[in-house]
Amino acid sequence: MSLLKISDLHVSVGDTPILKGVDLEINQGEIHALMGPNGSGKSTLAYAMAGHPRYEITQGKIEIEGTDISELDPNERARLGLFLAFQYPVVIPGVKVADFLRHAISNVRNPDRKEGEKLIPMREFRKELRDRMSELGMDPEMARRYLNDGFSGGEKKRMEILQLAMLKPKFAVLDETDSGLDSDAVKVVSEGLNRLSGPEMGVLIITHHERLLEFNQPQFTHVMLAGRVVETGDAQLAAELHEHGYSSVRERHPEAAAEEVVEAV
Repeated sequence: MSLLKISDLHVSVGDTPILKGVDLEINQGEIHALMGPNGSGKSTLAYAMAGHPRYEITQGKIEIEGTDISELDPNERARLGLFLAFQYPVVIPGVKVADFLRHAISNVRNPDRKEGEKLIPMREFRKELRDRMSELGMDPEMARRYLNDGFSGGEKKRMEILQLAMLKPKFAVLDETDSGLDSDAVKVVSEGLNRLSGPEMGVLIITHHERLLEFNQPQFTHVMLAGRVVETGDAQLAAELHEHGYSSVRERHPEAAAEEVVEAV
């Protein structure tokens, strides 16, 4: 069983420190929820894990199966089994969904593949793509469209779930995938994630809300304040935060709450 381990992670954007010592461990097969108020550092953690160049790791490390990925390029992290579903998926005009996915899975499944080497055979790829789209209730015509170009918010998020289904990562990070979606779209995305979850994939769901967790109940819920994980519980903690907000967490962790106030001034 693989382990994703984050140790004493400090991350800055420009000269501004955002994460101030995050510790987190996720095993394959586990579902974790990461919750916290706006500006607490949740998305910063996701982008730092994925290797976004604006997010500088100044201390600590991120490991997959004991391999430190902190200095690796995003494509190398993906090949080791890490996947990030964006809060705002990128639009790529001129690149068809099917072409994008064929190149992506060819690179991830064959880590030693060089530029110009053969892709996964077309017949094999088409069958797998049709099967995954059918399982997720997606119109096969979407595969012929340009990636996220002209897609609705719900279509973009469904496309993220399709990528997840095709790439089959060891660890999936979903950064507020439910953001801006209506109830029907959230249900579709939630059910899709539920179908894909299992013993071969660890999941970190970053969210403000409980909607995505209804079909994907977390074994662990982490609360972030002022760039630190200050509390960890189970699914009941997520329900309490959804119902009552973060006032009680701030009362239990006054030092972190005080840092929030200072940073807001």
